[in-house]
Parts: sequence; structure tokens; C-alpha cells
Amino acid sequence: MFSKEDSRLLKQEFWTSFGKSFPTKWTLYDTKIKGFSFKFHFDTKQALVALDLEDDLEDRINNWGKLLALKSILLEEYLPEAIFEEEYFLENDKEISRVYVLLDASVSIHNKKSWRVVMEFFNKNMSQFEAFFEEYQDVIKA
Repeated sequence: MFSKEDSRLLKQEFWTSFGKSFPTKWTLYDTKIKGFSFKFHFDTKQALVALDLEDDLEDRINNWGKLLALKSILLEEYLPEAIFEEEYFLENDKEISRVYVLLDASVSIHNKKSWRVVMEFFNKNMSQFEAFFEEYQDVIKA
């Protein structure tokens, strides 16, 4: 069992190590689209890379429609395992829309032996998300 402080330090060590191993300037929140962001998530149960729509409902619906129009392209050319969830609930019960890729492996941020697998998964899949966004951002922003 880890104390909150031990857990915090391990998380900090993981993200620092990830940044050093894959020194990339990720787009993440800098999409220039309100409420449209890319995220890494890694906890004690799972790891995923996501594209989140968190804006007001009208903008979310509008952007979700654009993503659905591009769904076949995203799945066929970039991320064949991407999962589309129009109604996704975060741990704090906030409802968002999310497109994500889940790492199909038993991993935990508390287990350093799983870190390399997660880092490689993050790098590969976020790179694909960003390549898709770079290619189709004009359609999404329109």
C-alpha cells in the first residue's frame, strides 16, 4: 500500500521520466479549439490516450458531429482501436465526450516495471492522434 505522498512522488517520477524518454512538444490543450484537448491518463488500473470534448453542450455536440464525420478515417488510417463515447463520465461525474485508446495490458503507475510499456503506448498513440488532428484540424475548426 502506498501513502498519498509516496503515490504523488511515483506519479511525478513517471511523468518526469516520460518527458525525458520522449521529449516531444505535445499539442494537448493547445488545439486552439475551446474545450477540445488531448490527454494522457495513467493510474493504478489503466492507461489511455484521449481526445476530450469538455465545452458547453452545444459546442460539444457540434464538435462531436465533426469527429463522427471523420471517424472512419481515424479508425482506418490512424487509430484502429479508438473507442468513441459521446457520453463519458469522469471520476468527478462530469459528462464529456471522448475518443480514446485504452492500453490492453495490466499496468499500474505504482509498478515501475509497467512504465516502459505505458510510455511507448503513450508515444505511439498520441503521435497518431496528433497526426490525425494536424491533417484534419481545418475540418474540425470549421
